[in-house]
Amino acid sequence: MKFLKVGRVAIITRGRYAGKKVVIVQPVDNGNKPHPFGHAVVAGIERYPSKVTRRMSKSRQEKRSKIKPFIKVINYNHLMPTRYTLELEGLKGAISADTFKEVSQREDAKKNVKKVLEDRYTSGKNRWFFTPLRTSQFPQRRMYTNVIWLQQERSECQKKSLPRSLAQ
Repeated sequence: MKFLKVGRVAIITRGRYAGKKVVIVQPVDNGNKPHPFGHAVVAGIERYPSKVTRRMSKSRQEKRSKIKPFIKVINYNHLMPTRYTLELEGLKGAISADTFKEVSQREDAKKNVKKVLEDRYTSGKNRWFFTPLRTSQFPQRRMYTNVIWLQQERSECQKKSLPRSLAQ
């Protein structure tokens, strides 16, 4: 796909990392023998950094600024691209399809990704990438409580014996 290029930020829609933000490191449009479909090697954030304030000590700020990364080969069907891009020079040669063959290589790649992402976070660039997605857990419940609240207001207006046009 033309728009899924290196550095494009996407959101994973399925699986263990659903809802997590990733950056595309190596796109493979036509597939290959182990993965015979369009896919991408991505690096993402499994655990986002916590909120940091100025009142916290330096050690606490460093502790809360830690990131837990992951690397993964993922099908294009399970990625939702965003309008954002991320320039990660340190990741271009560090991760490839061969990285996933041995566990030790994967661990080294994860450490490299962690270092690059934490440097990016501490520099203050691309703040949106380092915040978790905001989703409403219970949109139906909120709508239901609003309906009850409106019904209570109407009943109060009727009790005050206001004209019918104002009560509605």
